[in-house]
Amino acid sequence: MRTNFFLPCLLLVALSAVGCKKNAAPAAAGGGGFAVQVVAVPARQQAVSETVSLVGSVTPNESIEVLAEADGLVKEIGFEEGQRVEKGSLLVALEETKLAAQLAETEANLLLAKNSFDRVKDLFRDKLISKQEYDQASGSFAANEAGVDLKRRLLKDARVTAPFSGITGARRISPGQVISKATPLTVLVDLDTVKVEMGVPERYLSQVRIGQTLEFHVAAYPATVFKGEVYFISPQLDTGTRTALVKARIVNPDGRLKVRTYTVHVDLNVAGVSADDIAAHGGLVMEALADLDEANPELQDWTVSMDAAQGRCEIDLTVTAAHHADAVALAHSLVRTAIHAAGGATPEGAATGGAAQAPRYDDAENAMKVFA
Repeated sequence: MRTNFFLPCLLLVALSAVGCKKNAAPAAAGGGGFAVQVVAVPARQQAVSETVSLVGSVTPNESIEVLAEADGLVKEIGFEEGQRVEKGSLLVALEETKLAAQLAETEANLLLAKNSFDRVKDLFRDKLISKQEYDQASGSFAANEAGVDLKRRLLKDARVTAPFSGITGARRISPGQVISKATPLTVLVDLDTVKVEMGVPERYLSQVRIGQTLEFHVAAYPATVFKGEVYFISPQLDTGTRTALVKARIVNPDGRLKVRTYTVHVDLNVAGVSADDIAAHGGLVMEALADLDEANPELQDWTVSMDAAQGRCEIDLTVTAAHHADAVALAHSLVRTAIHAAGGATPEGAATGGAAQAPRYDDAENAMKVFA
């Protein structure tokens, strides 16, 4: 992405006027003198712009990886991949039966501890029990109160909701799956407003201001000029590059500006068919990816290379995603779908139509490599 800063400065234009005095004596005859015509222009100040072109990156306003906060069985998934969700919307619900029963048990123990503590308070006021007995009853009541609070929080953690409005990423779990705490569920990205980040050389920092306008272009829309407003200038310089991080906000209501672009290299072994069939099958995979492109705007570009002699297939996908892991998940899904649509088989599924001589694709060593 190319960013242009417009840095204001003043240009002083001063042109001198040359002429003759009104009453000057004429030149002596034969002296070779002659009159010179001039155009007088008044000196003035005029604003001009100095443009500085920089390379930056587009980042979402907010972006998180949604993780499970409790162990349990996935009961409900409340979103579709790529769906817009509002703040507070249910994303994932875990089975709550055990947690609800545990909460009921701790609430019953709390009620018992409270009644016991109330009686102890009366006895202690009448000096019928010791301070130690009073403290024990008080501590038991407080411990049961804390236990109830903990169980209520665990029950709340069984329902994962969206912390802000945004677009969900690829789904990484399935209904009925048993997950543990901190299991990745999906990603959530707010693209209503995006940020542009760039390193501004030290020599230009004195001319950069909060609220200043910048213009930039992105590869997806080369003819469109986007405008943003600077809201952050780092107080520190990068010691290696002598640049300061500068950020600008851009309103993005139509979602045209996407987040980071990743190139995912997929290396696969192909077996089960002749070398000629392997080469021909590459064209079918290419056609399947072209069909997927229409339904998957995240897929920006792709290439397929078939090495019949070595029995290998290499696929390079350029995708937009919020996170490295999301790019991998998307590329994995697209490649498998394309192979199946082309009549091939993968470890995740058989070939379409049950073809007996369908190519079998298996992950090679270090099958996926991702380049940001």
